[in-house]
Amino acid sequence: MPSTSKLPWRGRLVCIQPRIRLTRSLDERQHSYLGYVLRVSGQIGEEEREFTVAIGKGAQLKHAFRVGDRVQGQSVPVADPRMEPAEVYRTSGIKVVERLDTTEATGAPPPPPYLGIPPALEAYRARGHRRLSARTYAGKCMACIWGCRMPVEIIIDHWNPSRKTYRFETFCYGPKSCPAYKAGPPRSVQGRKKGMVYVEEDWVDEDATSHRGLND
Repeated sequence: MPSTSKLPWRGRLVCIQPRIRLTRSLDERQHSYLGYVLRVSGQIGEEEREFTVAIGKGAQLKHAFRVGDRVQGQSVPVADPRMEPAEVYRTSGIKVVERLDTTEATGAPPPPPYLGIPPALEAYRARGHRRLSARTYAGKCMACIWGCRMPVEIIIDHWNPSRKTYRFETFCYGPKSCPAYKAGPPRSVQGRKKGMVYVEEDWVDEDATSHRGLND
């Protein structure tokens, strides 16, 4: 059984991205917009390391977290790591201990990655995403507010709920002109019958972001 005891944590915020869960069933997909994920460099429990914290959209609206902030709070280890992009959730007592002076950020190189305060979840939903290479995400996009690593639940057979698989997929909500962007290979989804596979081709991403200009 996973622990339900809250772990105190604190440290410097090195990344903030949307916390979105994706459900797939062959050629159908549905997103659940849950909040945000903080990547923190500091201490959690007795450990000194980088770790990830899930927060709700209300916490982000209240505190307007951004890279460089020193933050602290208490959270519970996630019950099912297959369904969450963070290590801990159910966060309480969260607050900004020290805010990065805006003058400190003026010497930062131009994007990508895009930093600052991420937009509301409704903005991510409206923008739509494109698939993003997992290698590119890990190497160039992990600090960007437009990057997202989603837990994916794949329903293979609606008539047999036990037939599910899980994985993580990475996506980009950022400008289509971003020089760091690489799509990676198309993704496939298993169907309920042997040999039944749906391949999500490029046109799906093109359609999802067709309302945006190159630099939007």
